[in-house]
Formats: sequence, C-alpha cells, structure tokens
Amino acid sequence: MRDRFESEMRRVEDEMQRLRREFEGYRPSSGPSAPRPSYNHSSFGGPSALQSYNGPDRHYGGDLMSTRPVYDPYLDNLKSPLIKDESDGKTLRLRFDVAQYKPEEVTVKTVDNRLLVHAKHEEKTPSRTVYREYNQEFMLPRGTNPESISSTLSTDGVLTVEAPLPQLAIQQ
Repeated sequence: MRDRFESEMRRVEDEMQRLRREFEGYRPSSGPSAPRPSYNHSSFGGPSALQSYNGPDRHYGGDLMSTRPVYDPYLDNLKSPLIKDESDGKTLRLRFDVAQYKPEEVTVKTVDNRLLVHAKHEEKTPSRTVYREYNQEFMLPRGTNPESISSTLSTDGVLTVEAPLPQLAIQQ
C-alpha cells in the first residue's frame, strides 16, 4: 500500500513539474502584448480617487472561497515595482491585480509618502452575502510629488500607478 501511495505521489509531482514547465511561457491571447483600452483614475473611485487621506489604515480579510490560485507569469510582475527610463527622467510604475472589483470600487490615495490602493466589493442576496476587500500599501521614494501620480485601470483589471521619480531618489 505504501509503495503504491509513494508511486502515485511521484507521478503527481512529475505531472505538476511538467505543467509548470509548460505554463512558464504561457501568455493569454489577450495578454499584455494585446492593446487594451484603459480608464483614467478619475473614472473610478469617485471624482477624486487620488487624494490625501488622513484616516486610519484598516485591513479586512476577503472572501477566500471565491478566489482560486491561477498561475500566470504576467501576474508575477504585479508584485514588483518597475522603474521605467523615459526621456524626461525615470518613472516608478506599480501594478496591482484588482480584477475582482468594479472600477468604481477601487480607490488610490496618498498618505504622507505612502500610496494606498483600496478596493471593496459587497454583494447581498437573500441567501448569501459576499464581501471582498483589497488593501495594498507602498512606500513612495522620498520627494515624490503626490500631485504627479497618475493611475489607469485596464479592462482586464490591472491597475497601473505611475509617478515620476525625484532626482534625489534616482541618485540613491
């Protein structure tokens, strides 16, 4: 019995390794290289989605049962900041996966030198209530002008926040 179990576990692990290798280069046909319309940050989260905020920062758990793990290398890049070199200086580009939220449920705010991304979804029916909340906080480089931060939301739910880097941050 034990040998059969170990054999089956090896077979499953081999299959998982094969699938990981197969999906490493996977890009959906409507993936990052396909052009997508995007929304200016003023079209989600109210008329002034990018604003100063002096309230407490709260974090609530989301509806974990409604999410499922999906391997997508495109989404791996969402967790790391990218510094894009442009002709007029360097730009910090952050990306967040908010695909589970409607544009009006997503807000982007700055508090001191922190960028706060918040999304909240609540759905009530007579038989159930679904509640999801997303919070991400990112420390902006010292000297970043909050007025120069821009954000866009793509139709596939990727929020991109860009800010020109101050010369002080570029030299460090």
